[in-house]
Amino acid sequence: MSSPPIKRALISVSDKLGLVDFVRGLEAAGVEIYSTGGTRRHLEQSAIEVLDVAEYTGFPEMMDGRVKTLHPRIFAGILCRHDREDDMASLAEHDILSFELVIVNLYPFQATIAKPDVTKAEAIEKIDIGGPSLVRAAAKNAKFTSIVTNPEQYSSVLEEITETGCTSQETRDKLSAAAFAMTAEYDQAISGYFAEAETDGLFTANKSISMRLKNELRYGENPHQQAAIYSIVGSSGANVVNARQLNGKELSYNNLLDLDAALHIVRPFTQPACSVIKHNNPCGAAAGETLVEAARKAMAGDPLSAFGSILGFNQVVDEATAELLSEPGLFIEAIVAPDFSASAIGILTSKPKWRNNVRLMQVGNLEEQQGELSYRHINGGMLVQDADIIEDDYPSWEVVTEAKPDASLQDELKFAWQMVRHIKSNAIAVCRDQSLVGAGAGQMSRVDSVEIAIRKAAERTQGAVLSSDAFFPFPDSIHAAAEAGIAAIIQPGGSRGDESVIEACNEHGIPMIFTGRRHFKH
Repeated sequence: MSSPPIKRALISVSDKLGLVDFVRGLEAAGVEIYSTGGTRRHLEQSAIEVLDVAEYTGFPEMMDGRVKTLHPRIFAGILCRHDREDDMASLAEHDILSFELVIVNLYPFQATIAKPDVTKAEAIEKIDIGGPSLVRAAAKNAKFTSIVTNPEQYSSVLEEITETGCTSQETRDKLSAAAFAMTAEYDQAISGYFAEAETDGLFTANKSISMRLKNELRYGENPHQQAAIYSIVGSSGANVVNARQLNGKELSYNNLLDLDAALHIVRPFTQPACSVIKHNNPCGAAAGETLVEAARKAMAGDPLSAFGSILGFNQVVDEATAELLSEPGLFIEAIVAPDFSASAIGILTSKPKWRNNVRLMQVGNLEEQQGELSYRHINGGMLVQDADIIEDDYPSWEVVTEAKPDASLQDELKFAWQMVRHIKSNAIAVCRDQSLVGAGAGQMSRVDSVEIAIRKAAERTQGAVLSSDAFFPFPDSIHAAAEAGIAAIIQPGGSRGDESVIEACNEHGIPMIFTGRRHFKH
């Protein structure tokens, strides 16, 4: 059977954006409009002729609108199969009209529970009952019924109806798939809300993540891998997924990983900060009095590795910083920042050789980061933990050596401890003048990481501080640090070898702090 002509539309929406223009178009195409309560009144105020669902069913709305569309005359009209004589005979026998178009969106449950201090009773009142039933019925009968659930669908659906008097099967199938995705997302939000409400701890008995395809990517980590980026439904705030791209080529899978890492590093700083990422590890990072100072110091951390890097900033990129980044000999793949001044955009997109290619990613204000869960896929399941974003408890830090770090090293040690949590384990950071000057990352042996970090820092180890994401099991790394001129060490402590490590620090007159907290990043 060919697509049935659209004679009638049933409309019941919470979000009325664009509805009047859409319905006027349907009316002009000869479609009869049936609607309920608030939606009907909204359309009538715009002089659109609307037939009342309650009059049609002979059953009034009741219980403050909780019951209005749940009626056999409605669902039979939506679910009837136009190519079945018995279905159509049943409609005729019971004087039931068919609805070939259903336009429904749901009570704003997600928006309601996102409000601060929302009560359980308020949340319950925003659980839609009739809406999801109408949506599922129409989506199930996609061979004959078109289901519209989003104002973004109005224009294309109206265009088809205006031109042909109906919708194509391809369109109905797409609308149906979108409708089922919408109700699944809605149900997930409800189940998640009640699961969290009834759970004392962090982890609920069941957890679902709803994601929407944002873009397919050119390829994954390697050219032979297919890849895409999805946004997590309900995610908000400053992040790479929701960022606005102001310039440059299409983002790659690895670009996105590195941009995310760059943003994570600079986010906690209150003073201007810059991070330089290469292969998902910082090869440079710094804080300064100005953004351009932070950028200069960060780029100097490891100039060789910084070629072709990803940069992150925690403040608006200004003209002076853009001029620095455009100096000859530098090549930058992408920059993520809260925003870019107009002059900075002009410089970065016109001055350097890589002007047409650099990706400029605007994420908006870096508001205080809230507690969140971190997910990591493994075969057969998912590892879930709370993200390692908690602020460190500086007063609980303990100086365990005879020598005490002088006041000039206090901020340096805090900076080094902030840096090491962003380097892959085994992680070592050598820092000087609020700048990362040497990093040892991802080695199987901690002493290897120490040697790499010291080699990267070269002569800058003199008077620098060294941080370690986990304890030193043996004193060998302490001896290497002392030989390089390290002025102070910070680490979690907690090894059975702590006594020998402390003894080695005392031997060299190096102060050492135990933080009592580890920062592994596998």
